[in-house]
Amino acid sequence: MATGTDVGATPREDRPRRVPARRPTHVTGRRPRPTSSIRQFSTRPWLEPILVFLTIRAIGILVLARFTDLRGTTLGNALSLWDGKWMVAIAQYGYADVPYTQTDARGLHTADTAYAFFPGYPMLVGAVAKLPLISPFGASLAVNLILGCIGAVGAARLGAICATMMARRSPIGPANPRRTGLFLVALFAATPMSVVLNMAYTEALFCALSVWALVGVLRRQWLLAGICACLAGASRPTAIVLIGVVVLAAILARRDGWRAWAAVVLSPLGYLGYLAVVWAHTGSPTGWFRIQTDGWGTEFDWGRSTFSFINETLVHSGEVAPVASAWIILSTLAMLVVAAWSRLPWPVLLYGALVVASIVLSSGLMMSRARLLLPAFVLLVPVALVLARWRPGVAIAAMVPVVFGSAWFGAHMLTVYPHAM
Repeated sequence: MATGTDVGATPREDRPRRVPARRPTHVTGRRPRPTSSIRQFSTRPWLEPILVFLTIRAIGILVLARFTDLRGTTLGNALSLWDGKWMVAIAQYGYADVPYTQTDARGLHTADTAYAFFPGYPMLVGAVAKLPLISPFGASLAVNLILGCIGAVGAARLGAICATMMARRSPIGPANPRRTGLFLVALFAATPMSVVLNMAYTEALFCALSVWALVGVLRRQWLLAGICACLAGASRPTAIVLIGVVVLAAILARRDGWRAWAAVVLSPLGYLGYLAVVWAHTGSPTGWFRIQTDGWGTEFDWGRSTFSFINETLVHSGEVAPVASAWIILSTLAMLVVAAWSRLPWPVLLYGALVVASIVLSSGLMMSRARLLLPAFVLLVPVALVLARWRPGVAIAAMVPVVFGSAWFGAHMLTVYPHAM
């Protein structure tokens, strides 16, 4: 009798199943959708630190705007005070034609006075100011806004690299690298005088170049480190400490080949080049140092001026600005000790230590110390590590008084105290 299956036929369950071939993407015209990890890799390292930086700095500017309104001045005037006027004037007129209304700390203006200021930032501002509808002052603010964002991305990279390197050997213990980097950005944007990052000053440029040079050193990307150190040397005299760190690290890594030696050669060119320009102008190889000492009273005194300032201020002063400045200096010295105890990578620790030494061991206007110590913010990496280990809500809550305290202090120094920088 016939059954449901003919003799010799293959049972249905034993037949090979035909798997439909996938149509190639060039036939369908559709490309595979990128995974979320790819999208995050391309955007997070840039967007997150920039958003953190801009948010904190926006709070600082809003507080400053309120102060200027109550004090009967303007936000633009506050952001262009003191050396900011020199920077804008050099960008607009060049060194030879700066108006005689711009004077040094003694109230004098000579043919040499303008050469106390390194050319990197004014030249950059002057180039941007040549664009249509942009004034020199507007260019200075726009340039620093961009440079601040670049510095924030570099700070996030540096914090993440340090967290990875310190994970096993630091007594603080391991922390999430990404969160460490973001908290370092937040601390960078909320240092006591971080308002200067939005002013016509060189801090934003120097911090951006310094942090990327350190990233280059830690990653052994010697061309990046050498170029950043070279540009920093043309922007600010403090760059001599960054140049020293890059050169030393490159020499120790000479087995990396020609790139390490290129960093050794490139790093001092900007600094030495400008000293040579001032030498040609003044006829003296120490011309720049003479201008700086005669005009602003800055010289190396092994810390005698700083020691006297701290003692006199903490004992006799009743004003907020001097007392706070004295405590900022002491706190920075304490952070240097903590950074060493935490085993911060030696190039970062050495750079921070030399920045602090160059400021603390020299004379000059003591009220400017909070601003001049800003480039040593890398010493805050241990604080960022601790914050990164806390629960997000607790860490953010801890940052709130820091952010608003920084905003208040910066506004106070620019609108209330008459000789802050």
